[in-house]
Amino acid sequence: MKTIENLYEDAVQLLKQLISSASFSKEEEQTAAILEDFFKARTIPFQRSGNNIWTFASEFNPGKPTIWLNSHHDTVKPNAGYTLDPFSPIEKEGKLFGLGSNDAGGPLVSLIAAFCYFFGNELPFNLILIASAEEEISGPNGIASVVSQIPACDLAIVGEPTLMDLAVAEKGLMVIDAKMRGKAGHAAREEGVNALYLALDDLMKIRDFKFKRESEFLGKTKVSATVIQSGKQHNVVPDLCEFTLDVRVTDAYTLEEALAELKENLKSELHPRSMRLQSSSILESHFILKIAEELGLKTYGSPTLSDQALIPFPSVKIGPGDSARSHTADEFIYLNEIQKGIEGYISILETYTKLLTQAL
Repeated sequence: MKTIENLYEDAVQLLKQLISSASFSKEEEQTAAILEDFFKARTIPFQRSGNNIWTFASEFNPGKPTIWLNSHHDTVKPNAGYTLDPFSPIEKEGKLFGLGSNDAGGPLVSLIAAFCYFFGNELPFNLILIASAEEEISGPNGIASVVSQIPACDLAIVGEPTLMDLAVAEKGLMVIDAKMRGKAGHAAREEGVNALYLALDDLMKIRDFKFKRESEFLGKTKVSATVIQSGKQHNVVPDLCEFTLDVRVTDAYTLEEALAELKENLKSELHPRSMRLQSSSILESHFILKIAEELGLKTYGSPTLSDQALIPFPSVKIGPGDSARSHTADEFIYLNEIQKGIEGYISILETYTKLLTQAL
């Protein structure tokens, strides 16, 4: 019998192993191997593509709805502020310290524990666990590379540190390279058309820019100018000014729509680097909102990116830990948060089982 206590002990031990092995984005081979060994020791069949690993709780039935459990095992690099060894899992005062402990090791091992709880059981839905790579850089060899290899889902539960609140919407990201063109000339003779001055007109508009539509959960879509470059010589009027726009897009817009609205208002040439990281939201009729209501989960809109941006199916984000601790020096997660995370994920899936059974 898989008790919560046994699952918790296994989860903490697994998290300590993951912390002990460097797993920077694109370099997750060691933690992928640790996850493989974990599943092998429990006779849980799995598949691997690159450094992504996934497994089914039971034989897939295309006639049933499908739920993904997804979190990532890559980390950012430790910053200079660390006073503890980032690769030493240290328990102290009810906390487990170590790089990736909070983002997203705690959510990952809690999801794995919940998956193990249901593994081999007869469920009214398909349950698939996905441990993905390259999440921290939204890389092409992460979740995006395996979406087509795994059966589509009715819901993806993405494990990230949210204090076990339920993020039902998430902002997307679009980075735009902007160019304003002028005409070169000698600075002393009032020649040329200064591209820098022309760009300033657009930059002033950007500073005060308000998109037309707002999101119920995420508020306003926001654009910020973050980098600028123009000119190479002090005595030459620049004929080109290049600047970068950071656009945080709510579920009120697709990236394409946000780009179109900016183009309507700015004179600069706008070239998005990528249109991959879309915003996400859940329909008001989706079953996960009934589950949230029954369990008393707080719902909110998240300003931070996750693998949700690359999952083309309905998704929510929830997990133990606190987003405010992510990427900070001496990162940690409270040990009791892991236990609550396991219990929370199990409660969500058990409530869905109950709702499906009642509907039959």
